[in-house]
Parts: sequence; structure tokens; C-alpha cells
Amino acid sequence: QVQLVESGGGLVQAGGSLRLSCAASGRTFSSYSMAWFRQAPGKEREFVAAHRWSGGMIYYKDYDDSVKGRFTISRDNAKNTVYLQMNSLKPEDTAVYYCNAKTLVGDYWGQGTQVTVSS
Repeated sequence: QVQLVESGGGLVQAGGSLRLSCAASGRTFSSYSMAWFRQAPGKEREFVAAHRWSGGMIYYKDYDDSVKGRFTISRDNAKNTVYLQMNSLKPEDTAVYYCNAKTLVGDYWGQGTQVTVSS
């Protein structure tokens, strides 16, 4: 069982920045593929960004087109943490942001953190 705890959400004005963090349990974090998803009110959960494990110490990043150039995903394996740096935020980025971990034994979700961008 992997537990994920997100933090860093909040209220920010359009054009501002936030950094989300997701701390994961487990001793094999370096082999987890980590991702961020978001869900706005009345909408389905959607993919935002991923930091995927490709074997060994090889990773690759992937972004939804709506956040490319504005959001950056990164990870610190020593801290079992994945980050989402969000710049140039827009009101349409308002959503609950969820951390996801795909491991060799299962797929896990955090509880979510609210991001609200005011215009």
C-alpha cells in the first residue's frame, strides 16, 4: 500500500504561481511513475503532467497541451516527493489537483489539494 499526501494548494491571482508537493510512502519510490491529475467542478478528472519511470534511473516527462510551457513536474527520490511548479496560472486551472502513483504492485491516489485561481 502506497500513501500519497498532497500539499501546496491555495488561492492565487491569475498570472501567479504555486508549487504543489506530493509525498509518497514506500521504499521503492524511484521506480514509481508519478503524475498529477486535476478535476474541476462538474468535469471529469483529467491528466496534467507525469514523471514516468522507464527503468533504472531513466525517467521522462509528459504534459497535457493546456499546461505545456507553464507547469513543470519534477521529483526528488531522496525525499520520496514529486512536485508540480505551476506558473502563469489561469482561472481555468482552478481544480482539485490529485497525485497519482503507478507502482509495480498497484495504482494509488492522494486525497487532492484545491487550487483556485481568481481573475
